[in-house]
Amino acid sequence: MSGPVAAEPVGELELVHAFTGPMPTGVSVSHTGRIFVNFPKWGDEVPATVVELRDGREVPFPDQRWNSPSGDDDAEAFVSVQSIVVDPADRLWVLDTGSPMFRPTSPGGPKLVRVDLDTDTVAQVITFPTDVALPSTYLNDVRFDLRRGEAGVAYITDSSDSGPNGIIVVDLASGASWRRLHDHPSTKAEPLETFRPVVEGRPFLERPADGPPKPVTMGADGIAIAADGARLHYCPLASRRWYSVPTDALTDRSTADDQVAASVVDEGDKGGGSDGLETDDAGRLYLTSYEHDAVLRRRPDGGYETVVHDPRLLWPDTMSVASDGHLYVTANQLHRQAKYQRGQDLRRKPYALFRVRIDAGPVRLR
Repeated sequence: MSGPVAAEPVGELELVHAFTGPMPTGVSVSHTGRIFVNFPKWGDEVPATVVELRDGREVPFPDQRWNSPSGDDDAEAFVSVQSIVVDPADRLWVLDTGSPMFRPTSPGGPKLVRVDLDTDTVAQVITFPTDVALPSTYLNDVRFDLRRGEAGVAYITDSSDSGPNGIIVVDLASGASWRRLHDHPSTKAEPLETFRPVVEGRPFLERPADGPPKPVTMGADGIAIAADGARLHYCPLASRRWYSVPTDALTDRSTADDQVAASVVDEGDKGGGSDGLETDDAGRLYLTSYEHDAVLRRRPDGGYETVVHDPRLLWPDTMSVASDGHLYVTANQLHRQAKYQRGQDLRRKPYALFRVRIDAGPVRLR
């Protein structure tokens, strides 16, 4: 990426909520302005893995029962949620990894749950067969296109750091699901020879309390659908590159896997490692940059610009474009967790949910 280095903050970052409990990952904002957040079970005490922010409080959503699983295979409760997304029909979808502490999954745990926001009740639960949600699978993020098929399609990234990566496609009408780009190079973490991420001035590596450091191996993570629905964009967590693939190839089950693989496009260097991707109706694609405390945006003409750069954006994770003209983003200090800091937890509460206006003119980089 070319252009001047931002020495001072760019964009006006507004604090929406400070978190003094577990670290958040996902955020999504409904069409009426309701804000939902989730907390995966990575070692913090998590009273509720999905909440709604109401008058500054974190309220279990849709209720405490759904946040009280009987075990890792409970199909009727949230086990450990990594992502939540409000779809174009203003319904909240909850992506449950079924994998607290990254444990191997069991049938019933990994699932996609629809909550209707007019009644705040669960209306649909889609679980995954064992050849789709593998024991090693970590369901990371999800996007929806309701223009396809009878009830729409969901696309999910499998970011596993211990098994095959890929994209999972879900037919929302039937609940049928299948894997695409299974273990394809574009879905996998890059080796240290080609990707050496630096966060807060230090190489981002797994650093156990005992033993040598090792590279981060999380694969396909961020995901976004182009405004016209024609292409799905995705990126491994451990990479500065991102990729796209035609959605026709993903959804047509008669298309051979090698044909799907051949249709992948390398979208190039996006200027930093990204955890989250997002898009808006104007065809602009947003990318978090955890190496630079920033959110970037690619315009339809292919140029990049900085939406916000601020030292408070310590590991920008998930984004949500809202109807109020703002982009919401969580900052959770993921890189300061003990597994990356020789067994010492260097996170400093509170974690944060910010927002920034996206209808103003940002600084152009090229």
